[in-house]
Amino acid sequence: MPHPISRRHALRSIAGVAALATLARPGRAAESTPAAPAPAMPKSLTPIRHSVCKWCYSKIALEDLAKAAKDLGLASIELLNPEDFPTLKKYDLTCALVNYPNAKTPQGVSVGGIGKAFNRLEHHDTLVEIYEKRIAETADAGYETLICFSGNREKMDDQQGLENCAVGLKRIMASAEKRGITIVMELLNSKVNHKDYMCDHTAWGVELVKRVGSERFKLLYDIYHMQIMEGDVIRTIQDNHPYIGHYHTAGNPGRNEFEPGDPQELNYPAIMRAISATGFKGFVAQEFIPKRDPLTSLGAAIKLCTV
Repeated sequence: MPHPISRRHALRSIAGVAALATLARPGRAAESTPAAPAPAMPKSLTPIRHSVCKWCYSKIALEDLAKAAKDLGLASIELLNPEDFPTLKKYDLTCALVNYPNAKTPQGVSVGGIGKAFNRLEHHDTLVEIYEKRIAETADAGYETLICFSGNREKMDDQQGLENCAVGLKRIMASAEKRGITIVMELLNSKVNHKDYMCDHTAWGVELVKRVGSERFKLLYDIYHMQIMEGDVIRTIQDNHPYIGHYHTAGNPGRNEFEPGDPQELNYPAIMRAISATGFKGFVAQEFIPKRDPLTSLGAAIKLCTV
């Protein structure tokens, strides 16, 4: 008769068989290997150049905002028109992003703004005329960047809109290149704020930059808008930074401020470090709606975004 097996011996045998089975299971060793640590952020980051969008501070006169901007360490107030430039110069500020021009076509359609712009061939003649003038005004003032828009879809296919935008923008690139002006098309969300806007995804915008084929045409990557449409902000910036010429900020949801503790989802210090790590030398502009004293909110946002 075989010797009876003790309970302790049986448990040891079962444990040994289980361990062998685990080792033999395909892919198990790879699963148990600790994940590689994330790559360290470079120690030396390109300093952020700060700007602010005037429209968010509509109750503050431009002169008063300019005075405050100097105290807060801002270099720019943006989305201004040529008649505002003398005030900026008085306070030794720049306009990091000059506002778009607008005019009516011969058919009476107002073009140049968000809804009616470069994705319609019938708008091109008027757009070229007003952008040629605004390029000259921007260059004469010593500024470097000018905003533009795609326009709304209005049932137009995205591919057709892409082709139309490229045709129109190429018509103003010679002037932009000659005068050293970069035209940036803003990426906006079509989910919450700008229903039907065409340039609402980074991939579409990047393809347009490639088709225009000029170093003087890039994207305005609005972090708030693209968080709504795509998320994955840091990876998108890392992958597409050569096509980006300007950045805007705001907390999401709500387009409000983004101090630690605010009920919003974007980690702005990490995003700013990612932007700086690309070697970006342009401007990051605050474009949020303050919920408290506006200048207190602005100062806090600048501090948070300084890396």
